Amino acid sequence: MTDKPVKPYALPATTDKLLGEIRQMIEEARAAVAATVNVGLTMLYWRIGGRVGQEILKGSRAEYGEEIVSTVSRQLEMEYGNGFSAKNIRHMIRFADALPDIQIVSTLSRQLSWSHFKEIIYLKQPLQKEFYAEMCRVECWSVRTLRQKIGSLLYERTALSKKPDELVERELRALRGEDRMTTDLVFRDPYLLDFLGLKGAYQEKDLEAAILRELEAFIMELGAGFTFVARQKRITVDHDDFYLDLLFFHRDLRRLVALELKLDKFRPDHKGQMELYLRWLDRHERKPGEDSPLGIILCAGKNAEQIELLELGRSGIHVAEYLTVLPPKDVLKRKLHEAIERSRLAVRDRGPGRDETGETPPAATVKKNLTVGQKARKADRDTRQPRRPGKGGKA
Repeated sequence: MTDKPVKPYALPATTDKLLGEIRQMIEEARAAVAATVNVGLTMLYWRIGGRVGQEILKGSRAEYGEEIVSTVSRQLEMEYGNGFSAKNIRHMIRFADALPDIQIVSTLSRQLSWSHFKEIIYLKQPLQKEFYAEMCRVECWSVRTLRQKIGSLLYERTALSKKPDELVERELRALRGEDRMTTDLVFRDPYLLDFLGLKGAYQEKDLEAAILRELEAFIMELGAGFTFVARQKRITVDHDDFYLDLLFFHRDLRRLVALELKLDKFRPDHKGQMELYLRWLDRHERKPGEDSPLGIILCAGKNAEQIELLELGRSGIHVAEYLTVLPPKDVLKRKLHEAIERSRLAVRDRGPGRDETGETPPAATVKKNLTVGQKARKADRDTRQPRRPGKGGKA
């Protein structure tokens, strides 16, 4: 007597569990193989580019380089296919030239694909290349997201770009070596809010409602790490009620971030309002292990000299403009470069290693770990048990 085969439906719970485990094994193996292949191909392209580049340097004529590329690509295409076309060989040469450090390339290739690298290597400034490569690695951007970030001039809009090159290099080294995220990497100016669809005259409540309606897109513009906490957060001081427009939490910085929306230009009294909110949040909402809350004031315009004189950085306040209608890209780029030059000149006047308050910047936050300052403050606050604010709820 032969054993009858077990029908698929005889043990549905067992088979479903078994199939689920096998599917997971297959997907994990596929992902591991794909990652290994990606690293291998990326490093191969870098080495080919470097070797062909060395050969081209031996030539004395400008035409020699094109002859080498044409000859090599024609033979390699015949043997290995379209991946070694003349166009791709030129990409490889540019790759090795733009990113000459093999250790950096090896590290990045574990998370960035060849398509990522092709977007990065044609950027003009070395610090731009390093910024986008490291942010792409840390925040796991897709190629499409990387293109959008480059197209929206993200680097030029960060506070980091407005520092002298040596300070930018220092922060990027910390990001590369220890995944350190700082406010200079997180905060931007201006913020591009064209996706809100606001045109003509509108009020602050319309701006806030549009942000909440497009919250996912707004958080993407703020940057990775932001988590929405509350809108119109009620703050009670001496029986007077105040309402903070939006409250977020940044996971990497380990800070609450208060956000105020202004339809007009920044005014000095906006600083006092935000300082009140930040001190209240620091006293009543900050949990052990968190750093002091930060504030963002989004306004329609600002005066650079006012911002500098008020020393807003000392209070943890960042003032930025927002644009609901984008100007032509060349106009935006020109304005950003002018702002970068003004800020760098101001930093040079204050002296190296100083922030806008005139003090040495605090240590950056290391992802998934508390800084020394946080650990010290934690011991002082262990007896306090503040609550995380709910959506729109009173603390």
